[in-house]
Amino acid sequence: MSETQGLSQFIAAACPRCGVCCADCETCLPPEACPMPQPNFFQRLREDVQTVFAKDPAARSLIEVLTCYPGLHAIWTHRVAHALWTRGWHFLARWLSHISRGLTGIEIHPGAQIGRRFFIDHGMGVVIGETAEIADDVLMYKGVVLGGVSLEKTKRHPTIGNGVILGTNAIVLGPITVGDGARIGSGSVVVKAVPNCATVVGIPGRVVKLHGVACRRKPDLHHEQLPDMVADTIRDLTRRIEALENAA
Repeated sequence: MSETQGLSQFIAAACPRCGVCCADCETCLPPEACPMPQPNFFQRLREDVQTVFAKDPAARSLIEVLTCYPGLHAIWTHRVAHALWTRGWHFLARWLSHISRGLTGIEIHPGAQIGRRFFIDHGMGVVIGETAEIADDVLMYKGVVLGGVSLEKTKRHPTIGNGVILGTNAIVLGPITVGDGARIGSGSVVVKAVPNCATVVGIPGRVVKLHGVACRRKPDLHHEQLPDMVADTIRDLTRRIEALENAA
């Protein structure tokens, strides 16, 4: 058995959460069980570029991705700023993140922890706080805020799980956890923990759907299919009123 065949079988055996393994999705493995070595600096840059092509159908060429994607620029700048921050160069890290904010419209505190294959689509208005933690394969749209609700110097920003999709202008506040595979609808305000594989919409955000996990490398982008809680409630009330009137 070749090394590639052995790895494919190992991935398939370790991938029961999404039900079906696409055979080329090493992210189905939990990090501690992944047999692949961690990428070096240049491999991480290449992976970030590949992520853009995988998650944005508008990406057409390498030169376009390298020069016209502020989300990619913000992530790369953050990697440098975060390395400076963890080494105690706090002012230089903050200055670099401030420059990046002016150039990209994306504000990421250098203390935030961001995993692999993170992609910010468009990105204008995105704010990620100091103690935020973002796992692998997260997709984030413009205007998303990962904010804090405390003035204490402690964990005060959200933890985002693997494969989460954060819709346009979604706001997640406080030291809460958004579980793996969750989807946060556009414009939602989330202030409570979100379980794995949940769909959250509304203000405040409420879980309206629990479903199986799709492959994190192929995210579901059909936000128009999210449930409309207000419309559903009005529809139920209307049916109830009609039933009472008919019974009178």
